[in-house]
Amino acid sequence: MYKAIAMKLLVRVFAWICCVGFVCAYGQDSGTGFLFPPLSSGNALPGTQRDNHASTLVELKNGDILVAWFAGTKEGAPDVAIYGARLHYGTWSAPIELARAAGVACWNPVLFHTRDGRLWLYYKFGTHPSTWLGARKWSSDEGVTWSASEPLPSGILGPIKDKPLVLPNGDIVSGSSVENGKWTAWIERSADNGATWTHFGPITVPDNLDVPGAAALAAAAHPAAPAGNPAQSVHTKVYPAAKSTIGIIQPAVVSLGGHHLRFYARSHTRSARIAVADSHDDGATWTQARFLNLPNPNSGIDAVRLRDGCILLVFNNSYNQRTPLNLAVSRDGEHFHIFKTLEDGPGQYSYPAIVQAANGDVLITYSWRRETIKFVRLPLRDVPQH
Repeated sequence: MYKAIAMKLLVRVFAWICCVGFVCAYGQDSGTGFLFPPLSSGNALPGTQRDNHASTLVELKNGDILVAWFAGTKEGAPDVAIYGARLHYGTWSAPIELARAAGVACWNPVLFHTRDGRLWLYYKFGTHPSTWLGARKWSSDEGVTWSASEPLPSGILGPIKDKPLVLPNGDIVSGSSVENGKWTAWIERSADNGATWTHFGPITVPDNLDVPGAAALAAAAHPAAPAGNPAQSVHTKVYPAAKSTIGIIQPAVVSLGGHHLRFYARSHTRSARIAVADSHDDGATWTQARFLNLPNPNSGIDAVRLRDGCILLVFNNSYNQRTPLNLAVSRDGEHFHIFKTLEDGPGQYSYPAIVQAANGDVLITYSWRRETIKFVRLPLRDVPQH
């Protein structure tokens, strides 16, 4: 009898140790936090750049996470290059340079896999968004080594900020945009893993739909904040609504089921709200855009469709500031419920990227005060079924 009791106790203790071990391992391996200490921390790594922005992330085949972003002395400076870091068993590697252009800045990297398993890094280079050119490189060993950079065809910029949607048949539906005069969104589409492209657009919000509400009008009247100390990169400032309709950029494409696709876009408009447009033929043709009832302070957003069909949207819930940074969920892609605040302090927390991991977790990166890139792993159980 005593042996039986002792055996039961041993089983319980073993189970408890395994459970605690799992929880500790999960917390240790989650990677949540800064990819690298910012310069203001006093313990920054050698070579840490002052301005870090516009991150992208992808889950690799072995479960590692690869993140890329642009960094340099300031946005648009000739020394701005694309950097990357890898999360492996709970530890982030030191940032390494992934791409650089001669004499001009690099911008907005995007990482994703095509259906053939190849890992791609698309990015832009140029002195200003109005003169951007597109480039890319690829890896056959999950980012350990990379091909030489190659230019994209004339008129094709590649995914402009957010990951493209890769359809079950392998077709790539990529959100692009142009910031030259009137801001306009475009869709670039490839049926051969990116060898050739077609494009559809321009897509924008008709001026007659750009009617600001009371909150947007109040935001437009808010005085601009002073530039602050240039030696710091907190970037606390106000982004008032536009005085006229400039347009929409940086569409994030998701599937709403069947052949119905939707994109969610940043807007620089009088309404200062997120815009959406729809396709009912797998992204070949698109409607013009309209507004959702969600604010947008002229700041990047991202969206993902979870495997249960819910749409997650990460965005700044403000009409004129890039704080707070929030997560919202929707069952229909139209009506969203905000359920989590990622950041709400002073400064800017912006340009998020979001994907779902193989185990169901939600993975997010964003610019933290533009001093560093922050990573968040959100267990699927923490996403409400809305």
